[in-house]
Amino acid sequence: MSTLTSTGEFPIAYTGEDDGIQPLFLDPRAIVISQYANSPVLLALLDALGQALDRLARFNAFYDAIWNVLTANSHGLDVWGRIVGVSRNLYIPPTDTPPPPNYLGFSAMTDATPFGTGIFYGASGFSGGGVHAPNFSLTDLVYRRLILAKAALNITNSAIPAINAILIALFPGYGNVYVRDNTDMTMTFVFGAALSKVDYAIVTQSGVLPKPAGVSFTVEHP
Repeated sequence: MSTLTSTGEFPIAYTGEDDGIQPLFLDPRAIVISQYANSPVLLALLDALGQALDRLARFNAFYDAIWNVLTANSHGLDVWGRIVGVSRNLYIPPTDTPPPPNYLGFSAMTDATPFGTGIFYGASGFSGGGVHAPNFSLTDLVYRRLILAKAALNITNSAIPAINAILIALFPGYGNVYVRDNTDMTMTFVFGAALSKVDYAIVTQSGVLPKPAGVSFTVEHP
């Protein structure tokens, strides 16, 4: 009789009656290709390494810190963010925004300047990018919710019930939150309470809220 050991729902090892824990995929000999399967030196080195390292404990630590999005640390969440395609940093405009600088443009433009005077549009913080932009780094708690919402977006059908479910999960504490179809190729995200600057940036910049192709959206909150 053998007993299965698992991390969450992921099978790790089985415990036999005579020989203790036998890893299912962490066995050091499992990586040896057939032509070296009978090499005494190589097998002895692998066996010694396997006895020196607690592979199961290390895998459990890796699973909790990186693999499991619900328990991942900051680095693990950054990895998940790259996987699902959502950034931890958002542009938060300051309360008193100075007028935008002059950008490069063509001679027909009246508000543009030439090389040596103007700057590229993407090089300014006012366009949402560049080194001078007032970017805000999300906390692990908020970023985890954002990652889960983006993961849901990647598999959603963008129907109103699915969008509402993501809104409720992503913005708890904002009262009645829902999406409204304006029947004119536009939609409105409605919030029962005033959004903070960070949450407003999540709605408008993060790209985690589903939106059918060709449909624009607005945000409505007190």
